[in-house]
Amino acid sequence: MAAKKTVLALLTSAGLLATTACTGASNGNGDNTAPEPGRLTTTTAPGTAEVDRITWALPYGEPTTLDPAKIGDYSPQAVEANLCDTLTRMNADFSLSPGLARKVTWTDPRTLVLDLRDDVTFWDGTPMTTEDVIYSLNRQRDPKTQALYGNYLATVTSIKATGPHQVTLRTKGYDQALTKALATSFGAVSQKKFTAKAGPSYGSAKGGLMCTGPYRPVSWKSGSGITLERHDGYWDTGLKPKAKSIEFKFITNNNTLTSALLSGEVDGTYELPPSSATALGKAGNGTVYLGPSTQNVLLMPANAESPAADRRLLDALSLVIDREALIKNVFGGDATTLKSLVPPLTWRGDKAADTFDTAYAALPDVPETDVEKAKKLVAQARPATRPLVAAIPAGDQRGLQALTFIQAAAKKIGVGIEIKQLQPTEMSSLFYDPSVRKGLDLVLTFGYVTMPDPASYVAESVTPRGIFNWTRYHNPEVTRLLDQARTASDPAASAEAYAKAQALFTPTLPAVFLATTHERMFMNKRISGAPASFAYMGMPWAAHLGGTAK
Repeated sequence: MAAKKTVLALLTSAGLLATTACTGASNGNGDNTAPEPGRLTTTTAPGTAEVDRITWALPYGEPTTLDPAKIGDYSPQAVEANLCDTLTRMNADFSLSPGLARKVTWTDPRTLVLDLRDDVTFWDGTPMTTEDVIYSLNRQRDPKTQALYGNYLATVTSIKATGPHQVTLRTKGYDQALTKALATSFGAVSQKKFTAKAGPSYGSAKGGLMCTGPYRPVSWKSGSGITLERHDGYWDTGLKPKAKSIEFKFITNNNTLTSALLSGEVDGTYELPPSSATALGKAGNGTVYLGPSTQNVLLMPANAESPAADRRLLDALSLVIDREALIKNVFGGDATTLKSLVPPLTWRGDKAADTFDTAYAALPDVPETDVEKAKKLVAQARPATRPLVAAIPAGDQRGLQALTFIQAAAKKIGVGIEIKQLQPTEMSSLFYDPSVRKGLDLVLTFGYVTMPDPASYVAESVTPRGIFNWTRYHNPEVTRLLDQARTASDPAASAEAYAKAQALFTPTLPAVFLATTHERMFMNKRISGAPASFAYMGMPWAAHLGGTAK
């Protein structure tokens, strides 16, 4: 690499996901209006007034932890994004901007330099130091942490302070995933002293947190809610929160959520169910927004021993699931069909987007329903002597509707499916704890890609050490190509390697690709400002909230 490569400059200019198909939520007069049919929006009209309290719902239930090293689900990420700032920051349009690091630069293919801000303090008023940054990154790969994202440091050989406000990472080679990961919870910085003292309880109601974000947790009542309080000493003066406190309520029942939003008991929510959107759209007490998203809906085998891990059985199920009907009846039409693991929006802003698009278009089309062909595949597959047990979160009406739809389709080819509803905390643990998946055959997942790097996301499902590779899928060539995609500094070479891997794993991985859904968010009329895109999962979105002008 002949010249220095400043990562933020490259990623920001390219954009991480497409915004060309999106519009703002303002009608031009500053009014907070709903997007026109068929159009998506990334932002909403700014909240201009201070408010004492905003109440927000978490439809996926109570977080199991707020430790940034361990979060990997909707609820914890929605809360934690407002607590622990990251080294670079995701914006509503999926571009990157400086965060706790004012600049991130590859000075050569094996040296990544983080130039830190010198004016950042933790909630207790102490300054953020290079020691805190180094500790937070190293903690990700400490086995005692049981972190989810330690693999992002796989190529890192050392992390050292190279100046009063500078940290340098030495690597085995160029790693494009590493720089993008700094804008996720992997790149969050916690205070070393506080975190070390809290130990395994860090991020829990008992252990607490110590970060640098715009809000700090002041109350966590199990089974009820979490309350955040504004951090008046927040370093980012351009993003001073207008809401003094944010109260998160755990509401997993769709009917209860709808009632709370209609009555004003709850001001807003992300991941709004379609049934709630219909009722709220008619009530007129607020606005339902649709935003761009990298979410995917998949039907995954829970373990390698299950009959459901047989690709022939999964292909049979794929042939009897009418995806267009599923999207219309379950997702209210706010989704599109999916041909592989990663939705195309993930790479839309990449310099090699055309290569990604061409490769995706070349994949086999979503199959038309064919009951007779499906029956033949079932006859060839590993016999199932009992109904397949499929898991969804308890109280999730959207998941229940989708799985009931799939259950009815499977019945046409003699495959029985028994629906098992797991409590939210158990469902969240299922993704990372094999013991929770024992006795299950299928899991209906509503997943998502957190950063603009399809290769690193896919690797978690198709490489031997991937945390989501529940069936022990292994194709050495796929692993090699994904590694090549991760280490190529040329965007075109990276995209070409991923495209070759995608062509191999898409038809062979045990999974049924169902749909990619849009982000659906609601705010009532008294507040505005929340980003409408799925980027909320990785940015301090609550700091944008405020009251509407009267």
